[in-house]
Amino acid sequence: MQGSKGVRTRVLLIAAMALVIATATLASLLLIRHRLLDEVTNGFSRDLQRSVGTFQDLQAQRLNSLDRENALLADLPTLKALMTSHDTRTIQDEAIESRNVSGNDLFALADSEGQVVAAYTNASARSDPQLATQLEPVLASPNMLYLISGDRLFACSVRPLYFGSEASGALLGYVISGFAIDRSLVDQISRATMVQAAFVSSGRALASTIAPPAQDWLVKSVPTSRGSAARSLTLGGERYLAITVDLTSRSSAPLQLIVLKSFAEADNSIRQIDHLILIAGLLAMVLGTLLMLALSEAVTRSLEELAAGVRAFGSGDSAHLLPHRGTREVLDLSTSFSRMRQEIQQTNRALLEAERLATIGRMASSVSHDLRHYLAAVYANAEFLASARLSESERVDVLADIRSAVFGTTELLESMLTFGRTGSAVRRAPEMMATLLERAVDLVRKHPDAANVALVARYGFPGTTLAVVDAQQIERAIYNILLNACQSRSPSPAVIHVTATLEVQEDHIVLEVTDDGAGVPDDIRSSLFEPFVSQGKQKGSGLGLTLAHCIAAEHGGYLVLVSSRPGETIFRMSIARGLAAEESVSPESSTPEVANEAKFS
Repeated sequence: MQGSKGVRTRVLLIAAMALVIATATLASLLLIRHRLLDEVTNGFSRDLQRSVGTFQDLQAQRLNSLDRENALLADLPTLKALMTSHDTRTIQDEAIESRNVSGNDLFALADSEGQVVAAYTNASARSDPQLATQLEPVLASPNMLYLISGDRLFACSVRPLYFGSEASGALLGYVISGFAIDRSLVDQISRATMVQAAFVSSGRALASTIAPPAQDWLVKSVPTSRGSAARSLTLGGERYLAITVDLTSRSSAPLQLIVLKSFAEADNSIRQIDHLILIAGLLAMVLGTLLMLALSEAVTRSLEELAAGVRAFGSGDSAHLLPHRGTREVLDLSTSFSRMRQEIQQTNRALLEAERLATIGRMASSVSHDLRHYLAAVYANAEFLASARLSESERVDVLADIRSAVFGTTELLESMLTFGRTGSAVRRAPEMMATLLERAVDLVRKHPDAANVALVARYGFPGTTLAVVDAQQIERAIYNILLNACQSRSPSPAVIHVTATLEVQEDHIVLEVTDDGAGVPDDIRSSLFEPFVSQGKQKGSGLGLTLAHCIAAEHGGYLVLVSSRPGETIFRMSIARGLAAEESVSPESSTPEVANEAKFS
């Protein structure tokens, strides 16, 4: 679309480069981040699996130590002697000394029937009947290692007491020892394995390295299905990778061990890597932009020079220099345009020459006919003047015919000269359009073709008719329009009526010329204002309306055929007034505007 502006090539190149770098940076960031997360997750998963193994190994070592300590207690003669008393009160009182000797967090004695008769923890000085009841399943299941008592978790070891040797002696009862699995113990194991750990049972955390506010989230996240697969979870806004180990089969109640490792350090490292990638992408974009600016300057400068050459040629400057440096494609385009420009110039010169010759031919054809007519009249009447038999009145008539032929020849030559000068600089000055119309009417009245024509001029305006125009050209244009109306004769010998009406508008002055002649033929209406177009007239070069049309256009107006039919033909000419707002104008006091209608007979 004309007037629209596209995007500059330099902007497109820089935008494309920035888009490519931004896309590559983003894709690299996502790929590297995804790969790092996979590596971190896999590494954490392996670490957790090893941590679970390490934790179980440490537990096994502590249980082995507990078993050895329990075996030593079972071999104490005092303890065996105590169990032979079979007196519950005595056993409970004397068992306190054995508990103190063991130093364990849990100590209990059971009779040979498996009934716990004394049970102590490091937090109680008297035997705890509830703890005794909770220990009976441990005696019944040799593989049960964990005892859950209230909010406490114990790892237990059971050792039988024999009177005599273990192989042949009599069973006296059982000694049960255990150590508490609490936060301090879990912290020791956690420091050894570099992970977080928690023992969870029935919706509560028994021992955990997780801070209390996050323990509720941890308890809720314990899966219903147990497995060794690592999974991701969020506790207190921090991401963890966790493995859950089900210990229910070796515990007096449902028990899970959850081993976790935080992503905080890994996420911090990944964020640092992201920042480095973004900084690298930003630097690449800046450097790429500078490089693309340099490259685009080298590429687009020659294109801009070529575009400037095309615009200059379009405005008529065919000497504008075309680019001789740049890429191969630009140079090829510049060379092709240079050849095309030369071909267009040659073609234009040929067309102008042909048009000039055609115009000269049409002009010569039109002028030669009219000149032969006028010269023939001069020649014939000159022969009549040479005769001595003519009377004085006849000589006057012959002289009038010669004068009319000379007048027609002069008018024809004047029209040719005016047509040749049309388009040159006009000499404008403030003039009264009413005065110019009056002069044109006087000249038309003296023309032979104005005989038997009733010419009327009307001034239908209230103000001044001042306009800045070339008086000679405007007068000539009005004269040609009026004369054309006078020459539009009908076949009947009736009088032709021609009316010229002058109207003043704010910025223009409009002249309408109406005649009641035969009208403009249909076959010349489309080319009425072209040179040498004339039909139905015995005289005339066909330049009158062409000159009037060109003069009107040069004065910011127009000349149009409003309507034409037998009995009424209307031409309208508009002229721009061209007055400044502050221009001082003297009033017209002696122009035909004083009267409403002026008739020239």
